[in-house]
Amino acid sequence: MSKVITAAQAAELIKDGDTVAASGFGLSCWAEEMGIAIEERFLQTGHPQNLTVMHASAVGNRRDKGMSHLGHEGLVKRWIGGIAIASPGMAKLIEEDKCEAYNLPQGVITQLFREIAAKRPGVITKVGMETFVDPRLEGGKMSPRTKEELVKVIELEGEEWLFYKSFPIQVALIRGTVADENGNLTLEKEGLHMEVLPIAQAVRNSGGIVIAQVETIAKNGTLNPKDIKVPGILIDHLVVSKPENHFQTENTYYNPAFSGHVKVPLGAIESIPLDERKIISRRSAAELVPNTILNLGVGIPVCVGTIAAEEGVSDQLILTTEAGSIGGVPAGLKDFGHAYNSEAIVDHDAQFDFYDGGGIDLSVLGLAQTDEFGNVNVSKFGTRVAGCGGFINISQAAKKLVFAGTFTAGGLEIKVEDGKLHIVTEGKAKKFIKKVQQVTFSGSYASKVNQPVIYVTERAVFELIDGKMTLTEIAPGVDLQTHILDQMEFEPVISPNLKEMDSAMFQENWGKLKSIIAQHTK
Repeated sequence: MSKVITAAQAAELIKDGDTVAASGFGLSCWAEEMGIAIEERFLQTGHPQNLTVMHASAVGNRRDKGMSHLGHEGLVKRWIGGIAIASPGMAKLIEEDKCEAYNLPQGVITQLFREIAAKRPGVITKVGMETFVDPRLEGGKMSPRTKEELVKVIELEGEEWLFYKSFPIQVALIRGTVADENGNLTLEKEGLHMEVLPIAQAVRNSGGIVIAQVETIAKNGTLNPKDIKVPGILIDHLVVSKPENHFQTENTYYNPAFSGHVKVPLGAIESIPLDERKIISRRSAAELVPNTILNLGVGIPVCVGTIAAEEGVSDQLILTTEAGSIGGVPAGLKDFGHAYNSEAIVDHDAQFDFYDGGGIDLSVLGLAQTDEFGNVNVSKFGTRVAGCGGFINISQAAKKLVFAGTFTAGGLEIKVEDGKLHIVTEGKAKKFIKKVQQVTFSGSYASKVNQPVIYVTERAVFELIDGKMTLTEIAPGVDLQTHILDQMEFEPVISPNLKEMDSAMFQENWGKLKSIIAQHTK
């Protein structure tokens, strides 16, 4: 009997109240045909309703594809996810308190699929301690109607841990490239592996159904068994997609450099103009050590890789993404998570095992909002729900951490002349505030585990010392009172050894990064 059915037929198999797990990172490994079919069925019949939907990362194209198809009141009862902002429809439901919502760390969700598959009780980890995910703060709950505790604090061998409990999943929505008639699934044209295998195993062992979207059906016996990512014994139904519903990334239909089929010449990397981004990225790059295993966040942090290329030290870096790529050059925002010319691509959950265990030497992450205790918020602003994604895993586990961002937000304009920084127009919003709205990164926890943490802006550098934000460097040309202290809602500790940032960073050509790295030890 053929496993191939239409997306509409597959949508009919989803029952009211089911828990549905979906793979995806942007549009990679996301079953868009199924998202469309579920939405159409609900709009026509009112079913399925009261689903619990679960996904680890950002699933969507930040407009109309992906998890936004399920963003209808009544269709979803509970959302459990890593990032909401990429799915505006789902984010709107959460913000309007029309569904229960749990924002959990991306890596924990990927690992939870494995625990469910093995029928173990759940994930026991330090990830999330003293952040908003900790039940002593918010327990990851993102909307007022969200009441049940999904995260507990437990004691094991005299230590405190967070426990994320397992639960059965009835439906898996995964995606691959080719499947044979028995359902054996390859991911050859996907740029990432994601967590398609553990999701399929979790749902099969929960007694549910596994639905896989593919581009092509192959004859049995024609696929190389080493190319099979999900064996056919785990897959119940196959849905063949239209090309327009099988994008490799948010932006790209297919790029063989992302899937490892070719190595492309990258050419000259476009230089960053001498602006606030370049200054921040240069100062952040000064924290690199030889052969750094590096993770870079979205936005200004990505520019650290460009600075390394400009300075001729790219061979000193091993760039990784939380989605699973190792080596190569990470792609930009619309293809985020992928990389050109990767040396290796590992499963999503395996990458977070490596990250959680301290595998990253340095991570440079964005600085959206911080307070006097070094806490950082990137997950919720007012009623707007963004989500933590992999931020909590990465920020808690990196051997060294740099938060990089402008000192103020909203209209900041600077000018750099003669090695000095001039503030032309100050940003409208302060980012160094008395208390962050939500603790996505805990300064107190970092202090307890002796994690080095640095906060880099275009005009000042802070370090977390004895649990306090301590001003250690100031840009040449900047007035301490007017441009720094007056633009903060709290008074930082001012280091007795306060020094001026290297004026060479404020010149067109820097040329010092290679010698700086040579002075560091790993």
